[in-house]
Amino acid sequence: MKRLVDNELIFGRLLAIDQPHLIARYNKALKAFGLPQTARAAFRIDMTGFSPEIAEDLGDIQYLDPNGVNRRFVILTPEQENLPVVHTQFSNTAGLMHEFFDGNRRAVHAVTIKDALFGEIEDPIEVVTGVEDLLSIDEVRFRVMSAENMLGKAAELRALIDRLQTSKNGWRDDDLLNRMVELSRETGDIRQNALVPDKLVFSQKSYWANHFGGVFIFRDERTTTVICDSHAPGFKRSRPWEVSYIDIADRTRIFDYLSKSGRLQLPRASWVEPSGFFAHRAEMAVDDLIRRVDPAVDLAGTDRVWLQTWMHRNAALIAEEGVYPFLQEAMREVASTGQIKMSEIRADRRLLLCRAVPDHPDQWLINRLLARLAPFDFLSRFVFDKQGFYTAYEDYSESYRAHVVDVLGTTYLNNKAALRSRLYGLEGYQDDA
Repeated sequence: MKRLVDNELIFGRLLAIDQPHLIARYNKALKAFGLPQTARAAFRIDMTGFSPEIAEDLGDIQYLDPNGVNRRFVILTPEQENLPVVHTQFSNTAGLMHEFFDGNRRAVHAVTIKDALFGEIEDPIEVVTGVEDLLSIDEVRFRVMSAENMLGKAAELRALIDRLQTSKNGWRDDDLLNRMVELSRETGDIRQNALVPDKLVFSQKSYWANHFGGVFIFRDERTTTVICDSHAPGFKRSRPWEVSYIDIADRTRIFDYLSKSGRLQLPRASWVEPSGFFAHRAEMAVDDLIRRVDPAVDLAGTDRVWLQTWMHRNAALIAEEGVYPFLQEAMREVASTGQIKMSEIRADRRLLLCRAVPDHPDQWLINRLLARLAPFDFLSRFVFDKQGFYTAYEDYSESYRAHVVDVLGTTYLNNKAALRSRLYGLEGYQDDA
């Protein structure tokens, strides 16, 4: 993974924590979680407070994600809102953190001047044993504490203020008044500074969970659809009266569901041609074929002439594998007729020609699923399915790893927003993309 780290393709855009008072607050959060404190003089964190350096020291990359649920978080500074989430078991962790920052902006800014916020994103379950456990998560609650007990002190001061205002003899109680002065020196005027977060419950909509090989849960107005490995515990048995189940290997049913639910953008010249989406996938398909046939080939040192020569020499293999000629024919069909009749396309290849509807609320989740089903397209997988990308990367040869890093560096990291807009029609950014 060193090559990925060096090129900021993993653990990139993190915030350096090197101030003693912030490290002390982080250590108090670790202690509260029952974890050893760090002796490091500096480390980096993501939006949730996850640190790859702390994870390495603890020998536990799941130290903020025990059992894969009830995600822990540590907020040292409001700056974390603009960081990515680099390790998570749920696709919407970043979205939930954004909602927390948005709903409690004043409190986060006020508390982190003198303190740190930490706690858990509480799910209604303690451990995931089957699909039913994931289906039961329809909302989450943020349980929030503070390293210097600023929240507790603010709550105590609020109670004393209420007591003073309702008691006839409060002004004569020197102990009460002295305690209020003592607390206000630490908290400031809580009538002006909102120190206690008040928006703590958030709904859990469509999402992906990194359990049982990956579970996609799509929630519509009246139905819920689960797409995962059919061997996952609870598949077709949990709430069968209200949940539809699709095996992730059943591309026909996946295509039917995504297209009929308005989530899939079918191939039309209006977006296919300006995006270069088919050409991109064709290039990825050839690269992957070369990787499998000639794993020692250094693609970083090749050019178009070499590639064309290789393709001519391996024309029979390319035809047999089929993806490249299929995409070439799709490009010709779109150029000629402006569209493709999906009913005439092999069921197992229809999804290769589609992308998520760009303005659909589930656009990132849909593209994650599509990237998962086209593993040869490592660029799409890196953008939408980082966990899957990192797993696949481990099996690449050293020469192909160098090629992958080179392609991602020159085509994606160079201008993420522009590439996402062109290939996938997506605007804005995603925190882990």
